[in-house]
Amino acid sequence: MEPLLMLIGIPVVIVLWYFLASIRIISNTRVGIVEKKLGADKISDGRLIAMHGECGFQPDLLRGGMHFRPVFFYSVHTVPLVTIPQGRIGYIFARDGQQLGPDQTLASNSTARDFSDVRDFLTKGGQRGPQRQILREGTYAINLAQFVVITDDQLYYLPMNRNEDASFQRMSDVIAERQGFSPLVITNDLVGIVSIQDGASLAQGELIAPIVGEDQADVQHYHNNFQDADRFLAAGGNRGRQLQVILEGTYYLNRLFAVVETIPKTVIEVGNVGVVVSYTGDIGKDISGDDYKHGEMVSEGFRGVWDTAMLPGKYPLNTYARRVIIIPTTNFVLKWSKGETGVHKFDENLSEISLITKDAFEPSLPLAVVVHIDYRKAPLVIQRFGDIKRLVDQTLDPMVAAYFKNVAQTRTVIQLIQDRSSIQNVAVEEMKEKFGQYNLELQEVLIGTPTSGNDSRIEEILTQLRYRQIAEEQVETYSRQEKAAVKERELREAESRAKQQAHLTESELSIQIQTNQGKAEYQRSLQQASQMKAMAEAEGAKVRILAEAEAQRTRLLADADAEKAARIGIAQAVAIEEQVKAYGGPRFQLTQQVMNRFAEAVEKSKVDVVPRMLISGSNGSNGQSGTGSMFEALLAMMLSDKMIGESMLGLAESKRDPEVEAMRDALKSKVMAKSPVSAGTDGKN
Repeated sequence: MEPLLMLIGIPVVIVLWYFLASIRIISNTRVGIVEKKLGADKISDGRLIAMHGECGFQPDLLRGGMHFRPVFFYSVHTVPLVTIPQGRIGYIFARDGQQLGPDQTLASNSTARDFSDVRDFLTKGGQRGPQRQILREGTYAINLAQFVVITDDQLYYLPMNRNEDASFQRMSDVIAERQGFSPLVITNDLVGIVSIQDGASLAQGELIAPIVGEDQADVQHYHNNFQDADRFLAAGGNRGRQLQVILEGTYYLNRLFAVVETIPKTVIEVGNVGVVVSYTGDIGKDISGDDYKHGEMVSEGFRGVWDTAMLPGKYPLNTYARRVIIIPTTNFVLKWSKGETGVHKFDENLSEISLITKDAFEPSLPLAVVVHIDYRKAPLVIQRFGDIKRLVDQTLDPMVAAYFKNVAQTRTVIQLIQDRSSIQNVAVEEMKEKFGQYNLELQEVLIGTPTSGNDSRIEEILTQLRYRQIAEEQVETYSRQEKAAVKERELREAESRAKQQAHLTESELSIQIQTNQGKAEYQRSLQQASQMKAMAEAEGAKVRILAEAEAQRTRLLADADAEKAARIGIAQAVAIEEQVKAYGGPRFQLTQQVMNRFAEAVEKSKVDVVPRMLISGSNGSNGQSGTGSMFEALLAMMLSDKMIGESMLGLAESKRDPEVEAMRDALKSKVMAKSPVSAGTDGKN
């Protein structure tokens, strides 16, 4: 009995074990991947998924629950559900599917878009390799034998060989390097420059891929700012850097498909315009004219220099496709001075201009030029020179330097310094036309002070000029002092006149009453006025002498003394003439002068007029000398002439000048006192 039971029990146990072993319980957080091991049909070469029940990995998943799969025929691999956190992105790699095309980098998902249904994916022509479509946040039941899901923190796949892990890890590193696991966020004042890594190549000669669609509105419908890669490529998009940019916002981009570089918006400040040089677009017609031979100017949208400048504002421009050159429309200064630059830095390579003057000096001339560019002519300037700095370095610098070198050769170094203002004015007028030939407006030329440079002799010239200026200022100072002295003298004279006004009035009345006495007083007044005038002129000459030099001072003092003496002499001559007229004519005057001189000589020499010893002989009863004395004869002649003169003129005693009479009496007394006649008489008595 027991053997029978054992014989029956063993198959039951085996069947029970087989049944139990074929049951697969899958939790709701996992899925089962079915692999068929036994079967008559073999999977075709190059395929991984058995679409028709062949041996191999089956396309359908086993979801959570209890499933029966014969243990010898099937293996069930349980894998977790794929979870993409919020705000993160997952990438898909398909192990099976059609081959990629020669111009493809990523697999197309235009029709095969459902990664949760492998059968549908492969039936609709899904391709193997990295997929263009990405996974947004959520939980997905994905057959990890067909698909590999790459996230920033985990790789989801069913391992099949050892090399796969390294390959998928490298892909994850590339995505992480491009920050592809998080959405692209573009903030204010930034734009995104997109480079597409998939699709057809650009045409020969093209640098930038054109915008997809007929107008900007169509772009949104075509590919939603590169977020729908298949629609972008289906609309004719090319790989490479795109002309279209993306603006502020959040974008879920496949970074294996689109690489984004963020750059600032192009800002044109007030007081500037932007000249656009486009590197892309159709070849346009040159509208600069046949006479203009400095490049092509085209209308907006074509390749070349646009004829219309961009006004101040912010622009989301692709700077790889279009270069914007900022041109100041306000006045800017170019400084020919080493170490000094303007705000725009256009003159950072400029330095002082080396000159050679007419007198062979070699000064260095610093200067500044104020320039203005009409915003309407800004494209012409860029078309000709490329940028303002090149214009300054290659054209304005040699032109301005040559002009001032020519000017310096016609002037000495002193003239170059002293004529700075006139040189400035002439330079502005003459150089305006030259600047106008380059579509520039010259506003001002400002010339600095020439420096010595390598020529030390210029310092000596400048020192001499300083001394000369100091001397001129001193002359001016002395001249002002002279004028002040004259004014002071006039003030003193006015004050004196005011004080003496009463006396002058009395004198005038006295002159009218006493004509002769008034004439004398008048003459004395004239003499005093002449003296005062001479002294004032001498004083003024003294001030002038202090200004001009010591030698001139001496000469002016001598001239003043001579003039004073002359005026005194004239006054004396006038007085003597009046005295002569008053006292009897020139003969009496001569006699008086002789007697005065004689008396002064006798007084100074201390010679006895009366001899100490007198030897005389009587002649007659009076006892006088027979021969007489020469002095006595002279005195007698003077007295006789005086008496004769008085009798002839008939002058009354009341008409004589009291001073003259007093002088005469004194002289007469003195002469009589020392006369030999008097001595003889005294002796006789």
